Amino acid sequence: MNTYNTARNTSSCSGDRAGHTPETDARTLRALVDFERGRLDRRVYWDDAIYRLELERIFARSWLFVAHESQVALPGDFLTTYMGEDGVIVTRAPDGRIHVFLNSCTHRGNKLCLAEVGNRRRFTCNYHGWTFGPDGALTGMPQEEVYRRTCPGFDKSEMGIRNARVESYKGLVFATFDDEAESLEQFLGDYRWYLDVLLDNDPDGTEFLPGNIKSRMNCNWKYPAENFCGDSYHAAWTHNSGAVALFGHGVAKSNQENSYQVNMNGHGWQFGLDMIGNAMVLGEQDIVDYLKENNARFAARLGKLRSRMVGAISSANIFPHTSFLPGQNTFRTWHPKGPNGIELHTWVLVNRSAPDALKNMYLKGVMRSFSPTGVLEMDDGDNWENATQTNQGVVTRQQKLHYGLGLDSRVAHDELRGSIHLRKYNDSNQLAFYRKWMDLMCDDKGANAWRE
Repeated sequence: MNTYNTARNTSSCSGDRAGHTPETDARTLRALVDFERGRLDRRVYWDDAIYRLELERIFARSWLFVAHESQVALPGDFLTTYMGEDGVIVTRAPDGRIHVFLNSCTHRGNKLCLAEVGNRRRFTCNYHGWTFGPDGALTGMPQEEVYRRTCPGFDKSEMGIRNARVESYKGLVFATFDDEAESLEQFLGDYRWYLDVLLDNDPDGTEFLPGNIKSRMNCNWKYPAENFCGDSYHAAWTHNSGAVALFGHGVAKSNQENSYQVNMNGHGWQFGLDMIGNAMVLGEQDIVDYLKENNARFAARLGKLRSRMVGAISSANIFPHTSFLPGQNTFRTWHPKGPNGIELHTWVLVNRSAPDALKNMYLKGVMRSFSPTGVLEMDDGDNWENATQTNQGVVTRQQKLHYGLGLDSRVAHDELRGSIHLRKYNDSNQLAFYRKWMDLMCDDKGANAWRE
């Protein structure tokens, strides 16, 4: 499951610089999803031309999660990650600002920083020694006088590394290379009300525990993203044997009349109101006790309804590719590596004020359940890989996929926000994910906004 193979090019992609081809014009793209009947063309999972357009119109123009502020807490702290297939460096400057810039030297394009994390005052390229500051500005170079003497008009200030826009929400750091993109506040919208269940149930805020699990899967990035945004239907079947191994019994049937899916702007969150269902999967009674003992404090901060979501059976995805399980507190990004591959980065999120012993229990619980060797993640990975691979079959690809569960499930609610749907067994969040996907894929306005 964790062996990555280079993606196979299965479609011609000869078009203009913006990625437009006859195979990816708006009319052809809109035919891929039938939102009225809930049908999806399998081409969205295997076609290389579609994947290349996703990189340009989704990953180069959306707000993408890049770090938690706790990972770059001190001046000079940095980490390296990806925005789409673009490598980036996330670092905190001496003035406290967080910068995100391309991990590529402006001289010959060499990868600037090879380390995953660390603390540095500057970044020096191994190739020719060009040195850049924590804001990506070129600060030094060997034999600079030669450049000044033999390269008329050379200006170091013009050779800085391309920076992304950076904004944060309660510890989560996002970046975008689109200068014309909406603000992060607009991008998240009412989803922030739900994020607070995870990020703001404690006055001291949250942190990522040290360490980052990285793994590879041979699947399209959209499979895990849409799974986390609302596919609870698979849990009782896919994870039943894992539940037996962990607890001695299978997955219990959830209360469909007291469970919901909500979505807005492509972001999805499906949940029950059982308070501790997800947390129990970690297999640590002290975690369950912590949630129960602090429920009144959660309710005072979030209200009674949201206090019952803190550890509940739930899963969520921030469009396009950042997912998490409230209660289990596993947080992850599905970095695209071709139409047939992803690199998964996984962390554990905890309340900063929680006892160290409890934080360690969260860490061990996530490793047991949702990690490359975890009991539950292996089940999901096998399914996503098999689905990606079989969809490429010449005959197989002709038959549409079914996404029609719960088309009539939208309801009104006095407290919940966004588009609200009753019952967790539902495809409404997946369809909302693909509506956002479709809107961006078909929008060629400002397609050059992120370009120089």
